[in-house]
Amino acid sequence: MPSGKLVKDKSGLGTSAVFLTAISTILGAIMFLRFGWAVGSLGFNMSVLLIVLGHIVTIPTAMAIAEIATNQKVEGGGEYYIISRSFGINIGGTIGIALYLSQAVSVAFYIIAFAQAFEPIRYYVIQEWGYYFDMRIITFPMLGLLLLLMLKKGADLGVKALYVVVGILFVSLLLFFLGSPTQEYTDKITGFEFNNNVLGDNKEIGFFTVFAICFPGFTGMTAGVGLSGDLKNPSKAIPLGTLMATIVGMIVYIAIVYKLAASATPSELYKEELIMSDIALWGPIIPIGLAAATLSSALGSIMVAPRTLQAIAGDSIFPANRVNKYLARGKAKTNEPINATIITAVVGFGILLIGEVDLVAKIISMFFMVTYGALCLISFLEHFAADPAYRPSFRSKWYFSLIGAVMCFGLMFQMEPGYALVAVIVMVVLFVIITHFNKGDNKGLATIFQGVIFQLSRKLQVFVQKVEKDTSSDNWRPSVVTVSEDSFERFAAFDMLRWISHKYGFGTYIHRIENYLSKESNTEAKTCLKRLIKHAEHTGGNIYLDTLVSPSFTAAISQVLQLPGISGKENNMIMFEFPKDNPKKLTDILDNFPLVKSSDFDVAILASSVKAFGFKRSIHIWITSTDVQNANLMILMGYIIMGHPEWKKANIKILTLFPTEELQTEKDKLLALIASGRIPISPNNIELIPKAADVDHKSIVNDRSKDADLTIIGFRSERVKHDGMDVFTGYDNIGDILYVNTDHKKEIK
Repeated sequence: MPSGKLVKDKSGLGTSAVFLTAISTILGAIMFLRFGWAVGSLGFNMSVLLIVLGHIVTIPTAMAIAEIATNQKVEGGGEYYIISRSFGINIGGTIGIALYLSQAVSVAFYIIAFAQAFEPIRYYVIQEWGYYFDMRIITFPMLGLLLLLMLKKGADLGVKALYVVVGILFVSLLLFFLGSPTQEYTDKITGFEFNNNVLGDNKEIGFFTVFAICFPGFTGMTAGVGLSGDLKNPSKAIPLGTLMATIVGMIVYIAIVYKLAASATPSELYKEELIMSDIALWGPIIPIGLAAATLSSALGSIMVAPRTLQAIAGDSIFPANRVNKYLARGKAKTNEPINATIITAVVGFGILLIGEVDLVAKIISMFFMVTYGALCLISFLEHFAADPAYRPSFRSKWYFSLIGAVMCFGLMFQMEPGYALVAVIVMVVLFVIITHFNKGDNKGLATIFQGVIFQLSRKLQVFVQKVEKDTSSDNWRPSVVTVSEDSFERFAAFDMLRWISHKYGFGTYIHRIENYLSKESNTEAKTCLKRLIKHAEHTGGNIYLDTLVSPSFTAAISQVLQLPGISGKENNMIMFEFPKDNPKKLTDILDNFPLVKSSDFDVAILASSVKAFGFKRSIHIWITSTDVQNANLMILMGYIIMGHPEWKKANIKILTLFPTEELQTEKDKLLALIASGRIPISPNNIELIPKAADVDHKSIVNDRSKDADLTIIGFRSERVKHDGMDVFTGYDNIGDILYVNTDHKKEIK
């Protein structure tokens, strides 16, 4: 990207250039032409509120610019450079184009306002000779002259001219404040009746309409940022010059509003565009001050806008390389943006054809609001991201930046909803086009949001850990950790975990690599993790993924059981998986079962089959007389799995296997749970099966659940200890089985 430097560092521009560019733009057209109208329309109190509201936007923006500018080397392109290097090239380019358009339109706006200084002359010509002339006789030649000067002399001439302009502004404001009230005001209102003037004269004009027209008067504070490529020390000059100009401008604005309210009637203020001339000690100084201020503002915009466009093209934002090369080209020695200045001239002349100050002011307000909102948002997000690389020497406050961002986007729709909507649509279209044609690096935005998410996650986890832990069984929700060596051979465990963690729980999936930790195994672990993440993206899995290098299954289980809960809540269940057609893996699981139970974990063991959960339409839950302890957890797991969209059409069927004499008691318990709403299931989906003493319960399960897509069966620790693998085998006729063992009985509320 071209740096945009016009002079060597040893002779570069300083803080005074930033301050003068900003203050001469702030104290410009709107102040001379529309502040009297604003006070006449709204009254003194509301006009002060308007100024305060405008600075609630601009002061946080100025602080955000100062902060971001002191964190990095700011090159040519000013605000665009700051945004693009923080948000990424694509979003930076989108906002940068809007920023450029606002700056280019501002050139024409200030030229139109400049012509208003000749209104007394036009009035005289009409009165004396009856000749009416269009102001474009003045605006077109003046814009051409300014462009010619910029192309020939560059930014140095512009900065030198600022000293003269600021001097004229100072004299004009001094004579204004030394002036006397108008005769009409003196005749109608005495000094102690000043507050009668707070009401305003026109109640049909809304506050935000006036605000939209006056807001460009507050936007000049960023004018100096556009000189970043020409500054000797941007990180010092930008924050100091910008903040000084913003604060001085606000003080002067409030003083002007007070002077206007205390010197003219509401009717005069509303109707007389150059009412300040009637108040000033020497009236002609106001048109002279207006001409000087608008001329300097136009000059500042002409300096800044082409440099923004040059910087955008330097980043190859536009789809055509020829366009980028053409716009990025500058003079050989100074890199003066000749071609970008020509394009700015075309935009300026197009806007001059409109010729309406208020309409152009509303257009400018929308684009500036978008830019300022983005700058404040960057600062706010950077505060929360807490990136170690973000170390500005000047620090704003996160709540200032948040207020600035909210105010910008909120006021856009309060001022002109139609214009705001168009501005948003234009921004979206620009972003889509730039993203489509520019596949450049967009890591800036991703990095900031990753940092924000990291900080939020960290704070939430610390908060959850500090609060009193609620381990009561009636508030149980699964926080499941799964460890598997067969992640890429069988997906059953992965799928089960993502179903469990979709809505009601949280899942951590650990892929174990059987090896000792080394450089090679660590590289393998990283490769496997990338594969897992890609798989999770395709399946929409809402689970946390990681890898673990361990030489033994027992060591891996020991480590996994001690993992902190990623969600902020401790893990409370561990899930294993083995294939039904090769239960060899089950041996390792059962060998480590006592280790797992010593950690007070619930246990789930998934026996996966070639059916791969079938059509995901039916879930069978088996409750037996010897395993009531696990019943509630099995029911909860069934409904948790059904919370996933893939199981949304499934039905749960509860099958109870009790001796005949106990059936009625168990039926009454289940019906009571259904009646109380704690089990949202129809009584028709409960089947009570009497168990004869001489009949193997596995044969009954094989017969009744052979068509089930998932069967949930409980198991007790005592049976595992005595019967081992026999507990989990013998169910050859049914598909996938989830064996469940609870650490303590759960309550269904």
